[in-house]
Amino acid sequence: MRKLRTIEMHRLSVEDFRESEKLPLTVVLDDVRSMYNIGSVFRTSDAFRVEEVLLCGITATPPHPEIHKTALGGEDSVAWKYFPTALDALDYLHQKQFLVYAIEQCEGSTMLNDIDTLPIFNPTQHSAIIFGNEVKGVHQEVIDHCDGCVEIPQYGTKHSLNVSVTAGIVIWEFARRMISV
Repeated sequence: MRKLRTIEMHRLSVEDFRESEKLPLTVVLDDVRSMYNIGSVFRTSDAFRVEEVLLCGITATPPHPEIHKTALGGEDSVAWKYFPTALDALDYLHQKQFLVYAIEQCEGSTMLNDIDTLPIFNPTQHSAIIFGNEVKGVHQEVIDHCDGCVEIPQYGTKHSLNVSVTAGIVIWEFARRMISV
């Protein structure tokens, strides 16, 4: 076995990425304060061809060197919009008939490994997933306007993951299920 060289990976150009078919998924960041986390979410969104990233509240927007440091150009390829609040973003998404799920530990949340019952894996249905602030999570008033909550099962003592790690897990699970459809 040998590592592939960059030229052997057949990477899309930014222009080809923008024209390529995307997952019917939008990622929403609700008051995410770390620009490194924001950049990491952009990079993951690029890797799995997420349709769009919505940045809300105190979440910083590109261009910024700290976002770029972890996004490595993902902030240039993935479409994004800014909203003053996540509720504004939800209004935008609901007007477009999106299903919206918060990624949060809630009463009645669906565990990530049990999400086969949710309608978000229909390739004709556009969906959005909301990730919250590193300390406070997704705001309760935002959860109140979502179609449901999805939770990552955790078995240790912390029961919390970094928001960019959480995004990587959930986006991968969504992509894995949608690509196999």
